[in-house]
Amino acid sequence: MNTFIYLPFAIPIIFILVLIFTSVMIIPERSSWVIQRFGKFNRISNPGFKLKIPFIESVASKENLRIQQLDVDVETKTLDDVFVNLKISVQYRIIDNKVYEAFYELEDPHGQIASYIFDEVRAEVPKLSLDNVFSKKDDIALAVRDNISSQMEKYGYKIVKTLITDINPDELVKDSMNKINAATRDKEAAVQEAEAEKIRIVKRAEAEADSKRLSGEGIAQQRLEIVRGFKESVEDFQKALQEVDPQEIMQFVLMTQYFDTLTAIGANDNNNTVLVPHSPGGMKDFQQQIIEGTLIGKKLAKEDKSKK
Repeated sequence: MNTFIYLPFAIPIIFILVLIFTSVMIIPERSSWVIQRFGKFNRISNPGFKLKIPFIESVASKENLRIQQLDVDVETKTLDDVFVNLKISVQYRIIDNKVYEAFYELEDPHGQIASYIFDEVRAEVPKLSLDNVFSKKDDIALAVRDNISSQMEKYGYKIVKTLITDINPDELVKDSMNKINAATRDKEAAVQEAEAEKIRIVKRAEAEADSKRLSGEGIAQQRLEIVRGFKESVEDFQKALQEVDPQEIMQFVLMTQYFDTLTAIGANDNNNTVLVPHSPGGMKDFQQQIIEGTLIGKKLAKEDKSKK
């Protein structure tokens, strides 16, 4: 009995609540809703608390005004006949005052933007070689953005930025490029190694030349000191023994020097076998050779002096 009493009051209340819920719209920020009345465009509702007529007006679309991204994979050919796959990322948004065009002009916005990207990329990349595609990818992206921006703005879309995020040549081409790069690096390494070896050889030659120069200077200085010592020895002999002939003094000094040399050779373990005369007769012959050499040298010196 109580149920039948409250039922007539409950139905109107439910109906009123339904009307309220269907008429209230809470539109979030950076969004615009397209409102239609009996299937015909009526208005664009901006963010905030909005109302619509229940059962007469409806929300045709909830358009997102934030920047969105569309990724497109494009396969094309370069100027040097290499097929490459490019991944293009297009960042776009709906223009605030062109929500109507964005909803009503394009049936499939993503697909149609992708078609424009395909067309522009396949027009730009064949102008460049594979190396230039890598080095000028920013120029390609800029050209694509500029070319499709004018086309899409009249449909209510603004192209914010276009990025080429990946470039993938065919696997065989990549292997060839890696081999070329490796060969180039090997060549450069060989050149650098040869240059280093050249420097080492030059430095060794310079060091050897300096060593020989210093050795020669040392030998020359040694001989000069030996001559000076001979001179002093001769002078001392002459002072001590006035009746001794200078040639005899020189012969004595040379013999002394000869025996000193033999002593030095014998004291060195690294020297090879040296055959020298060891008999008294052999010593006499050696002394005679020194005397003859001295006389010949003296004679030649007099001849040179007379010629001058």
